[in-house]
Amino acid sequence: MQALEHLAREAAGPAELARLLEVSTAASTGVVDRLSAKGHVARHPHPADRRRTVVELTDDGRADVLTHLGPMLGHLATLDADLDDHDRAVVHRFLRGAAAAFDEAARRD
Repeated sequence: MQALEHLAREAAGPAELARLLEVSTAASTGVVDRLSAKGHVARHPHPADRRRTVVELTDDGRADVLTHLGPMLGHLATLDADLDDHDRAVVHRFLRGAAAAFDEAARRD
């Protein structure tokens, strides 16, 4: 599911996907093989380097992501609808700070 979520944002090569998932390139290739066999992703030649491939989410893969994330997104929309502008600003400030803290921790690692 994490691979599908990454690929929903943008296409990636197997090595890039391995870095995003924090797994070996062999493990990433296995993930891509399984997702491809299920029709969730498709491999295409890299436009600038024919030795490489790009993995893209298919319509079936995108539908699978939405099936899993759809209920959560609906709940978030309901929560957002209950916030006034002040509360929304507080949440936004907190999330910006949390993201900065995660980024700083990742830089140290």
